[in-house]
Amino acid sequence: MLTSNPATVDPIRRDTSSRRIGRFVRRHEEGVWRVSGRTASLLPVGALLFVVIVLAIKAWPAIKVNGFGFLTSTAWLPGNTYGGVEHVHGVMIPAGARYGAWPLIAGTLQTSAIAIIIALPISIGTAFALTERLPRWIAQPVGFFVEILAGIPSVLIGLWGVLVLGPFLAHDVYPIVANNVPNVPVLRYFAGSVGYGEGLLTSGLVLGLMIVPIIASTTRDLFLQVPPLPKEGAEALGMTDAEVARRVTIPWVRSGIIGATVLGLGRALGETIAVAMVSGSVLGAIAPNVYGTMTTIAATIVSQLDSAATDGTGFAVSTLAEAGLLLAVISIVVNLLARFIVGRSSRMSAPVGRS
Repeated sequence: MLTSNPATVDPIRRDTSSRRIGRFVRRHEEGVWRVSGRTASLLPVGALLFVVIVLAIKAWPAIKVNGFGFLTSTAWLPGNTYGGVEHVHGVMIPAGARYGAWPLIAGTLQTSAIAIIIALPISIGTAFALTERLPRWIAQPVGFFVEILAGIPSVLIGLWGVLVLGPFLAHDVYPIVANNVPNVPVLRYFAGSVGYGEGLLTSGLVLGLMIVPIIASTTRDLFLQVPPLPKEGAEALGMTDAEVARRVTIPWVRSGIIGATVLGLGRALGETIAVAMVSGSVLGAIAPNVYGTMTTIAATIVSQLDSAATDGTGFAVSTLAEAGLLLAVISIVVNLLARFIVGRSSRMSAPVGRS
């Protein structure tokens, strides 16, 4: 039986086929781009839904057993993983196992709040220095090193925090603050035992250092986009540099700064290994003061996952999945709240001259 060799096919026929394919692609090019764009835009939403659904399925046994008390209880008792088991709501759990996530939630929110309080003014000041004060031959390398700081692995920052920063603060800084703070209800939280450098405040400081590059780099780019004419007009009216910054520059990019802060907050909420190294990783207890040891949701997951695998019932892993689902919900709520704030800020009137 004779077969045609592709090399001997008529060149005219091959050229005609290529033209047909080219015409088909050109005819449907717009539709292909439209479908590709829609698919690409739906991929992040699909990935988020997939993660949340998988976590919810894995956490469902723990949700049935722990109930809403998981959000308010402080107990973290794995139970007897090598002994008897109990059946609660149709779920097999180790005898005596009880879990509560309130200390984890409190630690996550406290460390993130400290990080934002520390990082935001430093980041804005850094951005101002890079765009308004420093000469270009200094600003460019400084800005480069600020961006490099964002790429340092978390484990290295955590190691620096537990070996250098924590002991230094506990020996030279924390005692001075704790011994001289006024005995009033709010500031009393800064008194008491300072420990050995592992705890809430150290974790917040380390997180603040980690999110400064994120907020500072974004804010610097925003400041560079502010038109020079409004600033020059404000200076011509007699405003000082501080007044120009407060009344013109910052209001002009207010919504962008909020967005950059949310990016940093997202990093702080989900940071794992660095916090696990400097927090003390104490389960089932809230820090008695700002120096006390504690833990966060993410740090608990990474520190307890190995031991949870020894639970033959799978309830411990299911509880960690429930904690992960809780962290995902917190992150989503924070981002939605930030979008609402950015939307309201964007709809406000012209920023120049607002006090």
